[in-house]
Amino acid sequence: MSLSHGRRDANHHRQPNRPPLRRAHPERRDRRYRSPENHGYPVEELAERSSFLEVAYLLIHGELPDPTQHGQWVDAITHHTLLHENIKKLIDGFHHDAHPMGILVGTVGALSTFYPDAKDIFNEASRRLQILRLIAKMPTLAAFAARHAVGMPYAYPDNDLSYAGNFLNMMWKATELKYEPNPVLERALDVLLILHADHEQNCSTNVMRAVGSAHADPFSATAAAAAALYGPLHGGANEQVLRMLKEIGSVSRVSEYVKRVRSGELRLMGFGHRVYKNYDPRAQIIKKVADDVLAVTGRSPLLDIALELERVALADDYFIKHRLYPNVDFYSGIIYSAIGFPVEMFPVLFAIGRTPGWLAQWQEGLLDPEQKIARSTRGRRSVTCPGSEAPTLTLPQRGREESRQ
Repeated sequence: MSLSHGRRDANHHRQPNRPPLRRAHPERRDRRYRSPENHGYPVEELAERSSFLEVAYLLIHGELPDPTQHGQWVDAITHHTLLHENIKKLIDGFHHDAHPMGILVGTVGALSTFYPDAKDIFNEASRRLQILRLIAKMPTLAAFAARHAVGMPYAYPDNDLSYAGNFLNMMWKATELKYEPNPVLERALDVLLILHADHEQNCSTNVMRAVGSAHADPFSATAAAAAALYGPLHGGANEQVLRMLKEIGSVSRVSEYVKRVRSGELRLMGFGHRVYKNYDPRAQIIKKVADDVLAVTGRSPLLDIALELERVALADDYFIKHRLYPNVDFYSGIIYSAIGFPVEMFPVLFAIGRTPGWLAQWQEGLLDPEQKIARSTRGRRSVTCPGSEAPTLTLPQRGREESRQ
């Protein structure tokens, strides 16, 4: 389970003389990385020049941190990565083949019982503390869930490493005294987390806001959002892409597969997006990341199939007409697989990246004076219909009625 990984300083990815990030023009909404407060920066620049924790700060506070704020933010998160030892006992209670996403949902919800102060949701200091705890502990919970599945002892967080590097440490550390993550894989993971950090009002984000509207604590709301992400229609897209590429099997069979897609016999996974009607800018970034990762881990035949599939599809009038372009899921599964993550961990990785976005949405709803408890306005059914009430029969009476019929 080990990878040849070089330890770097926690801030190695930051460039001290980098040009300032520019805000995106309001008309470029399809290419904006938006916090709930509607502050936006081009996702390409965030992925190139920022770290995941900087983007997390942006989502929570509505602005990128200055050097002092960044240092305090990173330090606070770094020192909240440890778990209460009883959480380890809870994880040990799961069956050996339990899905890591199921373990994550259960343990995140359980954290609310370890931190009763989390219920003080209108106390700003308490709210900030819970946000720090959740962002910090999600990778630890995720790594412990993965190691439980393969019977390996848990690897504790290393405060000398970056957020992404520490997660790789907790995933892959074996017998070495000090784990040294490969800087290319470390940076790749950081970029993937940035690209998944927040993206409009999707299923899990709606769940986070709906549960939060009942004034639930953030641990409970995050567990609910993660449960929504557990569903294959939401968090399983990159896994479906990987299965599709394996089903195609070789570059020579791509054209045949595309023909079957055009005829309606099959679906093309990883193409198209409800928000982006042109090429998903995140897919362009992730394609470059895939090249960097595979240069370290070795070329994958799945990447060759993916590149050929993209080439054929983008030259086909059918896909151009329907605006079906590769999205972020098209290449992310290949990268995760190349790094060494099992398919079962894909939605877990998604959840780690999405946590700051969920929390920003939860906090925004909480502080909105016009926010009311969420209620569905579709598909409502009353127990009784006014004007046509039926008599309530006892159980024996209902038995006699059924025998008459």
